[in-house]
Amino acid sequence: MVDVGAPVEGEVPLHHHGRVIWILAGEPSGDSIGARLMQALHRIDPTLVFAGVGGGRMEARGLRSLFPMEELTVMGFMEVLPRLRLLSQRLLEAQQDIELRRPDIVITIDSPGFSFRLLKRIRRLNVRRLHYVAPQVWAWRENRVRQYRGLWDSLLCLFPFEPAWFAERGIQASFVGHPILQSGVAHGDAERFHKRHDLRPGSPILILMPGSRSSEVPKLLPVFEKTLRILHERFPDLQPVIPATSGMAPLVRKMVRHWAVHPSILTDTEDKHDAIRAADCALTKSGTSILELAIGRVPMAVTYKVNPLSALLGRLFLRLPYVSMINILAGREVVPELIQHDCTPQKLADEITALLTDEAKRRAQQEAFGNILAMLEAPDGDLPAVAAAKQVLELMETPLSEIRAS
Repeated sequence: MVDVGAPVEGEVPLHHHGRVIWILAGEPSGDSIGARLMQALHRIDPTLVFAGVGGGRMEARGLRSLFPMEELTVMGFMEVLPRLRLLSQRLLEAQQDIELRRPDIVITIDSPGFSFRLLKRIRRLNVRRLHYVAPQVWAWRENRVRQYRGLWDSLLCLFPFEPAWFAERGIQASFVGHPILQSGVAHGDAERFHKRHDLRPGSPILILMPGSRSSEVPKLLPVFEKTLRILHERFPDLQPVIPATSGMAPLVRKMVRHWAVHPSILTDTEDKHDAIRAADCALTKSGTSILELAIGRVPMAVTYKVNPLSALLGRLFLRLPYVSMINILAGREVVPELIQHDCTPQKLADEITALLTDEAKRRAQQEAFGNILAMLEAPDGDLPAVAAAKQVLELMETPLSEIRAS
């Protein structure tokens, strides 16, 4: 991606002549979204400066993170409990930083558990608040919508059906397209991947995506190991690869060290995109990775496994028949979902076997991907980050009295 705006160096001073945007991301996907948003904002107004919390991508754009973003990257009720004291401390630090800086706008990206607590704490301040990535309450716990009124001044959605859903419940929202379309997956090079990893021609490549959170990886990797053993007997030339964030790579390497079928660990983003273009099929946890694979037209099976209590709570509140966004947008099962008790080595191996051997099954998925991805494009032909940046600047230029009166 071309760098179109010189990033601001160093920490943002508490009193600055330029307009200050305080921005928070709590996990790797939010860090990517935040970095693209910062780039788009700088392209429109190079004088903007940033403060807040983010990861490596946002820091490369000039943000000096208040504390390590990785401390917020945790999911599931049981998984959060041991971290409550630290999270409470970080919440207080974020609140105090905003009170000191008095930024022109506070942007929270996804991570609703932390983001919404922060937005609630700064509600009394005279500062604009924008939340980017609408909470997926249409999937579960719809009654939470009542708690959102007055929490933000603007809500940006990634999916086209969300603004109407929120409007029916008295909350205004805007669709800005899905940032995954800017991920760079489409520019991946299969041939480059084969050369870089010295792979045998014709050897099938299987991508394993166990997640980007420390609460996900340990639950899925042991199942993936046993799945690979079964698959290796059926496809001796199978080449497994695991894309991992830099934060997760040490854990992944440690867990796969003694696997009988050893996967390649990919930490470089370009390498990951090349792998997606080269892959024959994928086994992925539910989440944004599904859409990345769809861009690469990779046939896939979707799986997920959480703490049993978290799973029980999920089943009680889940309102949709599917967990993967591909199936939700299509309104039918395009990709197989093997969740919780169906997340077994035998079932996963059988699904991957079908994808590797059944051309009609592969083609049916690939054809559906194109239609679904077209639904995620931003309005007016903008890139998603540009559409979001326009909404941010529009809110910044609207008088607070006018915002709060509406």
